[in-house]
Amino acid sequence: MRHRLLASALSLAIAPAVASEGMWMPSQLPGLAAQLKTAGFEGDPAALADLTRPPLNAVVKVGGATGAFVSNDGLVLTNHHVAFGVIQYNSKPGRDLIANGYVAGTRADELPANPDYRVLVTTGFDRITGRILASAKGKRGRAYYDAIDMATKAAIAECERDAGIRCSVANMYYGTDFYLIRQLELRDIRLVYAPPESIGNYGDEVDNFVWPRHSGDFTVLRAYVGRDGKPADFSPDNVPYHPPAHLQVSTRNVGEGDFAMLAGYPGITFRHRMASEFVQQIDWQLPSRVALSQSMIDTIGKAASTPDTRVLYASQVQGLKNTLKRAQGELDGLRRSDAGKVREADETQMLAWLAKQPSAKTTRADIGAVQAILDKAGAMRDRDQLVALIRTQTQLLRAAFTLQRLAHERTKPDAERESGYQQRDEALLTGQLRQVQRRFDPGVEKALLTGLLTQYQMLPAAQHVPELDAVFGRNAEQLRTRLDPMYAGTKLGDEAARLAAMTRDAASLEADPDPLLQAAAALMPAVLRLENESKVREGDLLRLRPSYMRALIAFRKSQGRLVYPDANSTLRVSYGHLRGMDPRDGVHYVPVTTVAGIVEKHTGMKPFDAPKPLREAIAQGDFGSTADPSLKTQPVDILTDLDTTGGNSGSPVLDANGQLIALNFDSNWEAVSASWMYDPRYKRAIHVDMRYMRWLMAKVFPAPHLLAEMGLPPE
Repeated sequence: MRHRLLASALSLAIAPAVASEGMWMPSQLPGLAAQLKTAGFEGDPAALADLTRPPLNAVVKVGGATGAFVSNDGLVLTNHHVAFGVIQYNSKPGRDLIANGYVAGTRADELPANPDYRVLVTTGFDRITGRILASAKGKRGRAYYDAIDMATKAAIAECERDAGIRCSVANMYYGTDFYLIRQLELRDIRLVYAPPESIGNYGDEVDNFVWPRHSGDFTVLRAYVGRDGKPADFSPDNVPYHPPAHLQVSTRNVGEGDFAMLAGYPGITFRHRMASEFVQQIDWQLPSRVALSQSMIDTIGKAASTPDTRVLYASQVQGLKNTLKRAQGELDGLRRSDAGKVREADETQMLAWLAKQPSAKTTRADIGAVQAILDKAGAMRDRDQLVALIRTQTQLLRAAFTLQRLAHERTKPDAERESGYQQRDEALLTGQLRQVQRRFDPGVEKALLTGLLTQYQMLPAAQHVPELDAVFGRNAEQLRTRLDPMYAGTKLGDEAARLAAMTRDAASLEADPDPLLQAAAALMPAVLRLENESKVREGDLLRLRPSYMRALIAFRKSQGRLVYPDANSTLRVSYGHLRGMDPRDGVHYVPVTTVAGIVEKHTGMKPFDAPKPLREAIAQGDFGSTADPSLKTQPVDILTDLDTTGGNSGSPVLDANGQLIALNFDSNWEAVSASWMYDPRYKRAIHVDMRYMRWLMAKVFPAPHLLAEMGLPPE
């Protein structure tokens, strides 16, 4: 009965709760043809389901976000903040590309990105649910997790037999459905054009998640391949990649009410989570994330005392600031929408409906089991959060963990290795280890670790990890006396030492006297033990959550609504319109900002330090064809009601004819909580208007050769 319920639920009547709500899988779009046409789309909705056809074959995954090809010679347009790590990687004393920007005059001047930076082109998206779940039937806990993990790895290994292909398996509807995704992995990415930070990040954190906005948050990269046309590591002999299609930047004017469609790789949403998870997010997760992010920002700010160390940590600080503001905005938004009570009421309705269905008893038992698992995990949530940050917010300690874990995994057959440490991952791991010194300072890292470990030491004894206590001590004095010699004695600050350690076996690394390698080796049993606990829990959640999702999907069908999967970094499409909003009494947001706002905000000091060439160009008023005829001035950013979340940064925004009108880069403050709850009163997305990009590249920081390559007039 449960499988019949799912089958019927997935063929739903097309009627989302709100017209602009939805991060749709491309395969769902033909079924939305009538809605797309009504909204104003003039293309063929069926073409949107074919990833080998324009426009979706021009949309790519860039780093952890999105971008799009905009020329036949591999130009990729994405956000300044998405490419910020590339800009920072190429900055050094005497060449501050963050502050000054960069324009490559010729292709020989284009600068290589950090070695692990990738552009992925999706070429296949196939449902393989039966294959993934076949061997998991009848299993529980870790056995269920392992069955799915092994089936996933087998599917990926088979898919990656062709060189240059990167594959993954996406979990849809929380363990209900699985898709095999095939992507071309472009590894030689170069920096072509970046505006100064005072344009690309105008307003910085003051304006982050805020409307009105006046940021030129864009950067141009180029993808290269070997002379044989296949993906290759960086080489001066490589040639530009020729994509199967590229987007045409529009030269048309847009305004309120115009159709807009966005394609990209939204990271993760939680709209289909249980009501109790909404409550935990509001009561614990977001407040703790705000506090931890702020403490790490403050720690780095105090410890990075020189301009050079501030450059080293610029990318990490930018990420932490974004996390902080996003978490605070999400918390405020969920409270504003009373999301906990709204979700609880909706779930209560669903359960009442479920009680009348034939499968009610079994389904409710599964839902109760899910809740019990979540309750148990909640008892250790502070410990798990801090342990994760200790590993991920460091550079040298993380490198030591990576080396020890890689050596440990190499003792197994490749198919049995942990994901992230298989042979397919070693090139990425090498790239990460190579760039450590460009993002590391021992004083800053010790300060970060001290802050995080001090908070860990204050946890109740039941949440302590014996290995962590043994390595770092149980109080501040023990921590200081152990941390200083670790960093004074390690050789992992040297790139050659890190790369040499990659080739060594587990026994020799465990015996290595290097103090950071010793610390990582001593902590590895705890890492593996906590990981096992997580996999047991995840296995049971993968087994049980589908019952909740089947009930929710069927309940939505009874309401005449379609359910799109929660976002999971796979290609999705949203559609809507340029639209203002009324966020509160007496306040109205218009959907287009202009250069007048740049001048109004300018103070001469960061973050409102508009560069002199920009201010002079605005004063001259020479906007040409990029001016908005109704506003009679130069537009900067636009606002739409498109459904977006993190990962949609850099997503192309298309008009009714599929031409590029804007580049997504943010959400308004009132909409940050949309990763959990879609509230049509507040959900808006913020984009760089392509008219502003064209004007900057024509009149302010000129790059006429790039405009010509994109098929645009020199203005």
